[in-house]
Amino acid sequence: MPTALLADDEDLLRQHLREKLAALWPELAIVGEAANGIEAADLIASLKPDIAFLDIKMPGQTGIEVAQGIETVTRVVFVTAYDQFAVQAFDSEAVDYVLKPVTNERLAQTVKRLQTALAQQTPAPEMAQILNLLSRATGKGNADGKPLNWIRASKGETTYQIAVDEVLLFQSDDKYTVVYTANGEHLISKTLAELARALDPEKFWQVHRSTLVNIGYVSSSKRDDEGRVSLNIKGYAKAVPVSRSYQHLFRHM
Repeated sequence: MPTALLADDEDLLRQHLREKLAALWPELAIVGEAANGIEAADLIASLKPDIAFLDIKMPGQTGIEVAQGIETVTRVVFVTAYDQFAVQAFDSEAVDYVLKPVTNERLAQTVKRLQTALAQQTPAPEMAQILNLLSRATGKGNADGKPLNWIRASKGETTYQIAVDEVLLFQSDDKYTVVYTANGEHLISKTLAELARALDPEKFWQVHRSTLVNIGYVSSSKRDDEGRVSLNIKGYAKAVPVSRSYQHLFRHM
């Protein structure tokens, strides 16, 4: 029996989706519901559902950020109020979306697509590029449309002007983002999602929901006996874990 998780911060919308799925796909078991992104991420990790219906705009973590951190074979369907032009960034046969308000006709298409994929046991998609495009399409990025070249970051009482080319990686840490350079650690208030939209995607790759790396400093990748991938970065002592959604980026390293 296929299983699914529903994540939306509005109870009525979750109920609406649950009822429509029950009518269109009676065999689908809803094994969990989440009212925010953090709950959704925890439930996906523990329950390992076949499918996760994720609202894009949720407190705690967005649906995009939740999807970026998925380590299971869970398939993602985004439920979004964004218009057609935004969702074109990730419209594909692998990652689906449903616009609010959810209609029976559109949800029926999604159900059929999911049933076919599960029946044929096709692998879950490699979502890194799609999620990157979606994150940029639904965000603001820089006002002038140009990649970010400099950041202002704090270390103690001092604020530094740092060239982004000198950054080894960014990691989210509670309320702040830690900037790692060869000269040490600094803090900035920008979120990782804001940085992902503002930085040059050719130079900075998201490898985990909490990590952006400067690909120019990645010296090698390693896969352990359980298939988990980690990166070695010049000037950074620790191995950097790569989420399942992004492991395909380093297959040929």
